[in-house]
Amino acid sequence: MTKALEGIRYLLVRRWLILILAFSAAVRFVNLSRPKKLVFDEIYYVDGARDFLKYAVEVEKGKSEFIVHPPIGKWVIASGIKLFGDNPFGWRFSTALLGTLSILFVYLIAKHLFYSEKWALLSAALVSLDGLHLVMSRTALLDMTLMFFVLIGLYALLKERFWSAGFLLGLALATKWSAIYYIAFFGIYYLVRDIYQIRKNGDFKIQNYFRATTIRTVQLAILPIFTYVATWFGWFQSTLGWSRNWGSQNAGIFPNALSSFWHYHSEILYFHTHLTENHSYEAKAWYWLLIYRPTSFFYETPKGCGASSCAQEVLAMGTPLLWWCSSIALVILVGYWIKNKQWNSGFILLAISAGYLPWFVYPQRTTFTFYSIIFEPWLMMALVAVLRIYYLNSFGNPKLKHYSIVFLFCIFAANFIYHFPIFVGQILTYNDWRSLMWFKKWI
Repeated sequence: MTKALEGIRYLLVRRWLILILAFSAAVRFVNLSRPKKLVFDEIYYVDGARDFLKYAVEVEKGKSEFIVHPPIGKWVIASGIKLFGDNPFGWRFSTALLGTLSILFVYLIAKHLFYSEKWALLSAALVSLDGLHLVMSRTALLDMTLMFFVLIGLYALLKERFWSAGFLLGLALATKWSAIYYIAFFGIYYLVRDIYQIRKNGDFKIQNYFRATTIRTVQLAILPIFTYVATWFGWFQSTLGWSRNWGSQNAGIFPNALSSFWHYHSEILYFHTHLTENHSYEAKAWYWLLIYRPTSFFYETPKGCGASSCAQEVLAMGTPLLWWCSSIALVILVGYWIKNKQWNSGFILLAISAGYLPWFVYPQRTTFTFYSIIFEPWLMMALVAVLRIYYLNSFGNPKLKHYSIVFLFCIFAANFIYHFPIFVGQILTYNDWRSLMWFKKWI
């Protein structure tokens, strides 16, 4: 009888997970070709993906082109174009797929952190209802690919599969350099943890420290770097890549290819550290959690809405009420961790810190709110962590607490539905569109 009940429970859990994933896939893939033109920075990354399919490097009018982001994100976009053609669906297919799969990994991570199917399902459901996650899943930019590899890389760390984690974090680094902070933060964390474990076990021999330090360094520092370099295979085998022949023209102690590679990366670093151009949608890091200045990826005034004035927009913005509650929960979780030092809360906070805090070091750099997608799943899990603490607290009526969480979830779902048209570029009357702009800075 007990086994039968466990089997029924297992099927019910899987049913809810399948429903969440089916819903997530539906809102990401239905009308994925809308808008039918390149939006925001798709103009750069889709062009790069086309070049990769043709030349294995990025070129402009047959000549070398200086590009400031590594290749993996554009190879991901290129795979969709290869499968479905050079059209809007093909451009965005791969990021939509990774966005959907990331929700499955949120469930797996939350299950590991919270030891509960219920809280894991809630975590996955909240991410599926976030507007920023939806927009980034439906747009051929690099950031969803970056978030996906970071997410599954940290999942591998949770499972203590360190070689896999090093490889996956290397792929994240080969998508955008901001993944370096996750490699640094978590590499140091696991190094300190291993040393502490040795001391706790009383194994004070120097070889134990050396062995632990060496293995973790290879797994979580050297392997990501080797993975990163390997993803530039197209540049190494081509003569068209920017700076590819610099080494032969500036002889040094290193092989020409490595000298050229080093020079290219020094130029990329200079670009990133000196990017201070004004942009109408730029937003400093301290504004991101407030959704003070979301990024408009697309806006037009088409016809066909049944009114004299129409609007169509794709606004990269988190579901407002969900983000604001998650931001409050983040503050609460910090206080809770300081008091209780629970490892699962600490892991979530470290994942948010690695994706968020480094941006405060570069206040002069041009940044956008959608950069926060890299830690968005962890922000949602911070909210779930606080709701779990609230629910498991011995004070209060358990049934009342259960219904209050359900009510809060319904509010988030309603807010997602309300703002859904500007997440997916639906054509609205101007008045309907204007009603969704709660603040002037959203316009």
